[in-house]
Amino acid sequence: MVVRLSERWPEVSPDRLLSECVPPPRFAAVRFSTYRPDPDEPTQSEALTALTQRATHLSGERPTRSLWSRLRPAPPTVGKPGIYLDGGFGVGKTHLLASLWHEAAAPKMYCTFVELTNLVGALGLRTAVDQLSAYRLICVDEFELDDPGDTMLISRLLGQLVDAGVEFAATSNTLPDKLGEGRFQAVDFLREIQSLAARFDVRRVDGPDYRHRGLPVTPDPWPDEKVEQEAAVRPNASCDHFVDLHRHLAELHPSKYGALLDGVETVGITDVRPLTDENIALRMVVLADRMYDRSLPLLAGGVPLDQLFSPEMLKGGYRKKYLRALSRLIALARAS
Repeated sequence: MVVRLSERWPEVSPDRLLSECVPPPRFAAVRFSTYRPDPDEPTQSEALTALTQRATHLSGERPTRSLWSRLRPAPPTVGKPGIYLDGGFGVGKTHLLASLWHEAAAPKMYCTFVELTNLVGALGLRTAVDQLSAYRLICVDEFELDDPGDTMLISRLLGQLVDAGVEFAATSNTLPDKLGEGRFQAVDFLREIQSLAARFDVRRVDGPDYRHRGLPVTPDPWPDEKVEQEAAVRPNASCDHFVDLHRHLAELHPSKYGALLDGVETVGITDVRPLTDENIALRMVVLADRMYDRSLPLLAGGVPLDQLFSPEMLKGGYRKKYLRALSRLIALARAS
């Protein structure tokens, strides 16, 4: 029986949000030994070396602090307490970040920036600080700077957790047209987090998007009838009209989009249309991230996926999100 995502109403508790803060299934088995640096991109090997050294330190138990010492900021035990990987799309930053998480001692946490803001929203800042202060390492993938409010909220959280002795690793994407201009995203990141700036070791990771090396930009869309027919014969496949789906997403908090996909093995969407509404587009970005986390093949009808976001959107303030979503959706469509 075909699943209709537009008819699901998942409930997600704060405990589930916290328990799911681990690398997504796509990166469950990655390790430093499975990372293959591009010999033409020396920054990849340099990042691998830096994170491998940090992993050696983090694999041990967190030093015990006395009650008196807990009242003062914890001094870093090796280098800076945070490392930040800055680079383009698909160069392996998430692979490296997940590998670091796998090597670190527990308790530890792995999440995207959006998931972290959702978690803090669900728990409250004070409770989040209380629960996370005992962690050895927190990894934040896809740190985003397009919402000043969220950025400053997380800045406060990271500041208090670093003072408590928690170590961090973070990644973010530099826009492709900015790759030749130095640490574009890194500079923004360091400025936004203000007092935390000096605590992060910034590492550049260059290279072409591995998802598109030698492959066409986007596959041809499926006929809508074929999407429906294929979804009907695949196990645990969903199939929704594009409009029904994005209208339903508007009724759900983005923290529930992962649960929306529980038990789904293939996602089918008919009549994909170009988007002009920024709110709808941003919801589709979050859904694309959750689909990519779960490696769900995508059966898509309608317009080609590279036409999902308008040219104006791809030049606007959220362009980094849209470019990442396109990269991921195209990869999932190729996997179908």
